[in-house]
Amino acid sequence: MKLARAFKHALNLVMHSKLRSWLTIIGIVIGVASVVSIMSIGAGLEQDITSQLGGLGADLLTITPGLSKASGFSHKMPSDGGSATEGEVVLDRTDVQVLKGIPEILLIDTEIRGSAEVYYLGKRGSVTLTGVDQKVWAQITTSEMRDGRILGPADQNVIVIGGRLADDYFERPLGINKMITIEGSSFRVVGILDDQSTNIYMPIQMAYHVLDDKENDVYDSITVKIKNEDKLDYVIETIEHKLMMTRHVTDRDKDFTISSSRQMGEMKSEMVSSLTTFLTAIAAVALLVGAVGIANTMFTSVLEKTKEIGIMKALGARNKDILAIFLLNAFLIGLIGGIIGIILGYLLSSILPTLMGGGGFIGRLASAGSVVTLESVLLSLSVAVGIGTLSGAIPAYQASKLKPVDALRYE
Repeated sequence: MKLARAFKHALNLVMHSKLRSWLTIIGIVIGVASVVSIMSIGAGLEQDITSQLGGLGADLLTITPGLSKASGFSHKMPSDGGSATEGEVVLDRTDVQVLKGIPEILLIDTEIRGSAEVYYLGKRGSVTLTGVDQKVWAQITTSEMRDGRILGPADQNVIVIGGRLADDYFERPLGINKMITIEGSSFRVVGILDDQSTNIYMPIQMAYHVLDDKENDVYDSITVKIKNEDKLDYVIETIEHKLMMTRHVTDRDKDFTISSSRQMGEMKSEMVSSLTTFLTAIAAVALLVGAVGIANTMFTSVLEKTKEIGIMKALGARNKDILAIFLLNAFLIGLIGGIIGIILGYLLSSILPTLMGGGGFIGRLASAGSVVTLESVLLSLSVAVGIGTLSGAIPAYQASKLKPVDALRYE
């Protein structure tokens, strides 16, 4: 029997068992759609993170007081708005001097931050205020300007604000050259960041006056820009060694943390990849359920067509012809379910994050979008067809081994 005729017989099996075939196909559709949508959303989030890595500053390192919780324990750190007290872990001018002695470091930015009350056109609010070294901040920040300019070396009573603070925080927009009162002192806006924050950035010496509970030459963080990002690991080791010596600590009681924007971005990307893999594995369970449905459908088809199989064999059909018909039947069910599942998965990956809305992780998914890759499409289609064919293999083999006499006698 030619393959074309076997395919025609297989198609007739699908068409003449419409309800049972489509119920089986739906099982494959659900599994494939789940896999495609999850892989696409995960790929979109990974791509979004990867695209941001270049803007994070691969040559930037941030040093903060206290050891991160990921290291197993943490020292007491000054909270926002709190000054350092005796015995409290801080970063100060001594640490900056140590960093200046490392040749591989190009720039050093010292920062303090806290909560400050702002007043503009009759409305008050509390925002995060960050004091930066205006002499180097322009060369070290990864933030982009939307309007105006960034802080310059000679600036004093001027600020740069976040995009949401400028547009939506007050009843009227806060634009360039407008005056705003911060903790009783007036400041002029010279720049607006291209972001959705309500942060305020000002020269660090002015920030010490505004945040009067901050102690001079004590910093909440120190950001350094290295000369060669290829030497990132070496510079981290050098900074750790020198700071541990001057702060008289060891690996067991180290009281500072060095973090890299690139390392944090890569770690986040790996976490997203692991989460996507886990969710895809769960969605694949639906494909297994679909496989059981195909096997059940094929066994039923063999029982229903036993007499027809006997007639075909009596007319000269060989075992391999019967095997081909039922294998192609299972193949078609997997193929149709795979194609519909891919289309549905694409639609779900496009609209699901938007429909769920909200902030946090779901909000991030909505903003990142989805990326339907050729790899996910081919993988899902191959798995659907493969599962369909394999699930129909045993029933097809049993059908091919039926003896013509027994098949003709079957009722």
